[in-house]
Amino acid sequence: MMYLNSALGFVLLFGGGELLVRGAIAVSRRFGLSPLLIGMTVVAWCTSAPELVVSMGAAIKGQSDIAIGNVVGSNIFNILGVLGVAALITPIVVNPKGLRRDMTWMLAASFALALLALGGEIGRVAGAVLLVAVAVYVWYSYRIESSKAGEPSAEVHIHEAEELEAPQSIWVGIGFFAAGLVALVVGSRLLISGATEIALQLGISEAVIALTLVAVGTSLPELATSVVAAVRGHSDVAVGNAVGSNLFNILGILGLTSLVRPIAVAEQIARFDVWVMVAVAVLVTAVLLGKGRIGRLVGAVFVALYVGYLVVLF
Repeated sequence: MMYLNSALGFVLLFGGGELLVRGAIAVSRRFGLSPLLIGMTVVAWCTSAPELVVSMGAAIKGQSDIAIGNVVGSNIFNILGVLGVAALITPIVVNPKGLRRDMTWMLAASFALALLALGGEIGRVAGAVLLVAVAVYVWYSYRIESSKAGEPSAEVHIHEAEELEAPQSIWVGIGFFAAGLVALVVGSRLLISGATEIALQLGISEAVIALTLVAVGTSLPELATSVVAAVRGHSDVAVGNAVGSNLFNILGILGLTSLVRPIAVAEQIARFDVWVMVAVAVLVTAVLLGKGRIGRLVGAVFVALYVGYLVVLF
């Protein structure tokens, strides 16, 4: 039953995430939001919705290891797994100028989380600071990109909004959004309960299950979007999606979650996994800003590194 619950949770999280983001885009377009603003806010938040629902639900239940492990594991998988697989399909080529600011913010957020984790808890004050930081990021980025025509970073966010197909009818969009939200809530409960039972059955800590099984499950929307973008030759969307998701996972999701209930950070995560997340962020930043591309060989290395990380965990 525990494996069935986990599998159903995967399906509902993936389907719910897809419906939510497409419904939200449809409603946003109906109210006249620009593609730039939709890409920066609606797409970024909605693709991270599975992580939000799972982490929030786990924190409320007092399962802090799942709440924090889900975010850290998702961020690791988004870079090594998602971008690695996308690069294996077709080499990723980007304009470094279009990613410099977002990747700098992602690095800063990753280091901030690592330092907070060393304290053993992410409290409400820290959560409030993280939320203020994401608000400042959105405001500053939109102000800069909307005032400078042809800004490379603006093109990345616009492409993110245009890449996803959404229904034309606002009522269909609202229906998609509502159905996606319900699917996410139900799917998160099934995944958390199934993952918890699997951890108990196999004698594995909840932290390890969250860093792997739960994290991959909540990152399925990012994987699907990035793979489709890679197949279509839209490399900037694949990278922008992964980087944006990582940024919002830390500042937005952990900010909201810890504001509702402080999150205790397990020693294992504070001393090892969060630093793997930082190292992965530094690695992808160096590769993309240095070379502007992730070829198939580097993509294979990314996937191999993720497999190696799983081996170390288990």
